[in-house]
Amino acid sequence: MKIKLIVAMDKNRGIGKNNDLMWHLPSDMRFFKETTLNQIVVMGRKNFESIPEKFRPLPNRENVILTRNNAFTAENCQVFHSFREVILNYKPDRTGRDLFVIGGGQIYKEALDLDVIDEMYITHVDHVFDADTFFPEINLNNWKVESLFKKDIDDKNEFAFEVKRYVR
Repeated sequence: MKIKLIVAMDKNRGIGKNNDLMWHLPSDMRFFKETTLNQIVVMGRKNFESIPEKFRPLPNRENVILTRNNAFTAENCQVFHSFREVILNYKPDRTGRDLFVIGGGQIYKEALDLDVIDEMYITHVDHVFDADTFFPEINLNNWKVESLFKKDIDDKNEFAFEVKRYVR
């Protein structure tokens, strides 16, 4: 099992505002869905609660929620209180699935600080937003990067973006 991270961020590493996305990019949402389908997705409680109720838990994925709230429960989800607990519970995973960290900012930081991320899928949105949540600064010198695809502005995607894959 690999531990991966998937995120969309603006030019200043902004990933959200008021516990919500700041853009509407259907092509990137489709990439997110296709990439994480049938995998394990790990998110913070606030991130989970920001998903519209009709879409949670995210379908066809094992949803894992990280929270400091020991009383928190969510139907059809696994709840843990540290990223270390998640790793101990899922690694090794004999089902052939990967574990995807999907946010928010604090969860990305915890995973990156533990230095357990094998791959990152980062959507670089070609715009600066008034974000209040940011992706942590990381040293990309030890990562190989490849561009997966670019998308220009069109009638459905209001901002241009590029999806890159980073591998150690």
